[in-house]
Amino acid sequence: MALSEHILEEDLHPIDIVEHIAEHHDWSFDRIADDQIAMAIEGQWKTYSITLAWSAYDETLRLVCSFEMEPPQEKLPKLHEALNAVNDQCWAGAFTYWNEQKLMIYRYGLVLAGGQVASADQIDMMINAAIVSAERFYPAFQLVVWGDRDVENAMQVAIAEAYGRA
Repeated sequence: MALSEHILEEDLHPIDIVEHIAEHHDWSFDRIADDQIAMAIEGQWKTYSITLAWSAYDETLRLVCSFEMEPPQEKLPKLHEALNAVNDQCWAGAFTYWNEQKLMIYRYGLVLAGGQVASADQIDMMINAAIVSAERFYPAFQLVVWGDRDVENAMQVAIAEAYGRA
């Protein structure tokens, strides 16, 4: 049964839908404000912090998925090169590195202009896409920063990981 069949989207605030999704998956979460929720989702490589925020001003549901990463300063140029290569592979969302906070960030914005309403399935897919992308590219970032691999080689690992499992 589709997740949306469990949740009636009519007149629900997007963050209310996210809260129902988190409860459905038994993810730990904290409703920070009426328009914001934070969750922790355990992955294979890391525990990912996910924050979703609704902006009524521009009718956008914003997702930020973060995980800690503390590359040495001299590795930042290689990390930025890897970010460009990774973002070329991402169809939705993009990665960036917040140096001051020492966080790798994946972010995505779902525009719901004109009073559109996102379904629970759309929001669930948005969250899962963030986790899948973080899991897929985490090894590539690590190999570039700590394994002294070149970006092309590290990207092959990420691509093989995505296609190499049966």
